[in-house]
Amino acid sequence: MRDTRESRLLLVLLIAIAFALITVDIRGGEDSPVDGARQAAATVFGPVEDGMSSAVDPIGNAIGAVRDSGDRHDRIAELERQNAALKAKLGSDDRNRSRVKQLDTMLKTAGAGQYGIKGAEVIGIGAAQGFSWTVTIDAGANDGLKRDMTVLNGDGLVGRVTTVGPSTATVLLANDPDFTVGTRMEKTDELGFASGQGDRPLRVQLLNGKSKVKKGDRLVTFGSQADRPFVPGVPVGEVVRVDPSGGDLTRNVYVRPYVGFTKLDVVGVVVEAPREDPRDTVLPPKPAKPKPAPTVTVTATPSGEPPADGADNGNEQ
Repeated sequence: MRDTRESRLLLVLLIAIAFALITVDIRGGEDSPVDGARQAAATVFGPVEDGMSSAVDPIGNAIGAVRDSGDRHDRIAELERQNAALKAKLGSDDRNRSRVKQLDTMLKTAGAGQYGIKGAEVIGIGAAQGFSWTVTIDAGANDGLKRDMTVLNGDGLVGRVTTVGPSTATVLLANDPDFTVGTRMEKTDELGFASGQGDRPLRVQLLNGKSKVKKGDRLVTFGSQADRPFVPGVPVGEVVRVDPSGGDLTRNVYVRPYVGFTKLDVVGVVVEAPREDPRDTVLPPKPAKPKPAPTVTVTATPSGEPPADGADNGNEQ
C-alpha cells in the first residue's frame, strides 16, 4: 500500500477503534461485549501458542539444566577441595605420628646410654663444604651445639657435627668416605675403626687380625678422648661379611649400619656425655631364636598276632 492520504486516515481510524474496544472491554469486566471475540481468538490461537511453548520449553529447560549443572559443578569442586584438604590433614597426621614415634625411640636410646641430647630436625641435604654425605639440621650455636659433637637417632649413630651456625649446623654422616669412628665389638670387646663407603656397608678394620667374628655380630662406638667427637656405646651396626684373616695384623669386616641415611628426619645431638661408658647396654635386645616345634612319631602296630603253629586255638579235636 502506498503512503497516501487515504492510507494514513485508515491507520488513524483503526487505532481509534482499537482504543475504543479496549475501553469498552475494561469497563465491561466479565460482561464485556468483546469477551466472545477473545474466546474465539483463544480457540484459534491457543494450539499455536501451546506448540510454541512446547518448542521453547526444552530450550528453557536446557538453559536451566546448564545453570543447575554449573551449580552442581561448583558443589563438586568444593567437595573435591574439602576432600583434598582432608587427605592433606591425614597425611600430615601420619607424618606427625611417624615423627612422634621416631622421637620416642630416640629418647629411649638416649635414656639407655644416659646421653644428654638436643633434638633437631633435618632441614636440608647436600654436598656442603666438599662433603658428599651431609645434612643440615635446624639447631646451632644458639642451642648449645659445638663442632665435633655426636649425632644419633633412635636407631644408632648418625654422624658428627662439622660446622655450626647461629641456628643451623652441618652433620657429616657416618657413611661418608671421610668419616671414621672407633668401634667396639659386642661381648668380645675387639676394637676397630669403621669407615663410610657411601651406600655400601661400613668397612671396619679390626686391630686384632686373629679376632673371632662372625656374621650377625654387633658393634658400638668406642668413644673419644673427652667424648669429642664421639661418645661411647652408640649402636653402629651389624656384621654382614667377614674377610679371611690371611695372617695379617688386622682384619676387615663389613657392617650394615642401623641408621637409614637416606630417610633421616628427627635426630639428637649429644650435648652431655654419659658419666660411665654404657658399653653394650644401648644395643637393642636380640630377637629370641624360634624354638623348634616338637615332633611326634607314631608307629602303627597290628591289633592282634596270629597264633603260632601247633598252638592251642581253643578248638577241641
